[in-house]
Amino acid sequence: MSVGLLALLDDVAALAKVAATSLDDIAGQAMKAGAKAAGAMIDDAAVTPKYVQGFKPERELPIVGKIAWGSIKNKLIFLLPAALLLSAFLPWMINPLLMLGGAYLCYEGAEKVYEALFPHKAHEHEKKVVPSAANAEKLEAEKVAGAIKTDFILSAEIMTIALAQIPAGNVVNQALVLLVVALGMTILVYGGVALIVKADDAGLYLAKDGKTGLGRAIGRGLVAGMPVFLKWLAIVGTAAMLWVGGGIIVHGLAGMGFAGPEHWIEDVAHLVGGVIPAIAGALNWLSIAVISGILGLVIGFILIPVAEFAIAPVLGLFRREKPAAH
Repeated sequence: MSVGLLALLDDVAALAKVAATSLDDIAGQAMKAGAKAAGAMIDDAAVTPKYVQGFKPERELPIVGKIAWGSIKNKLIFLLPAALLLSAFLPWMINPLLMLGGAYLCYEGAEKVYEALFPHKAHEHEKKVVPSAANAEKLEAEKVAGAIKTDFILSAEIMTIALAQIPAGNVVNQALVLLVVALGMTILVYGGVALIVKADDAGLYLAKDGKTGLGRAIGRGLVAGMPVFLKWLAIVGTAAMLWVGGGIIVHGLAGMGFAGPEHWIEDVAHLVGGVIPAIAGALNWLSIAVISGILGLVIGFILIPVAEFAIAPVLGLFRREKPAAH
């Protein structure tokens, strides 16, 4: 009996070690996949706060909560099963889908740059592509729906990037890694968004009712600094869209046999990194990001008229309002 019990305990210990190793592998793969998708995550965090602008403070967190719940459903109900099916039956589609998502990121980033340079023309373009709400009473519902649609595209990009980093073959392992990435990214993005949108309210409270001079000074700093922070966050989000989108397209072309652009960018980055060997790694990364971002901007500017004159008319067929009932 004692020998059998010891053998059983040894088996349990061995299983526990295997389970621990598997969990470590899943966590490590999720961290690696999440790091690759950081650009899309930054963009998601930078874009979402605009959807709560103009609403009463008490509606801000409920709106963020609705968008976060929509994001969870996007990732777990639609995108995770789709990613696993792609990996199992159509793995050759992963690279084209990544490139399509990269093109979308380039378009979104270029549109933001276009709006900053030519605000009047950009608003005219936006009205053609995305018509404004017809009923003010449905504004909150439409804002939430619009945010969830945007999140779907960005989440699809995050999940596809993550899938491309996971070794093929073990479906259970892929599903667990994607689950960790989906939940982790959603918590990071919308937890951060919730803190951002309520930071000015917290600052206002501290500025008025702070118990100490330091607390009131921090409150005034938050109130004054949040608009500047949001502007910089939008800039970082735009830059992330462009460099990630451009990089995805370059890498995708290499996967299709057109490795020249990727090799040229790597050669330039290697030369720049050699200028100051002590920070060669940082210079190398920065060079790749800048060149990829410039390429993404060019691609995005090319896609803006395509969206306006080719895609928008097609979408308009599905947006025609029903005639009002008499």
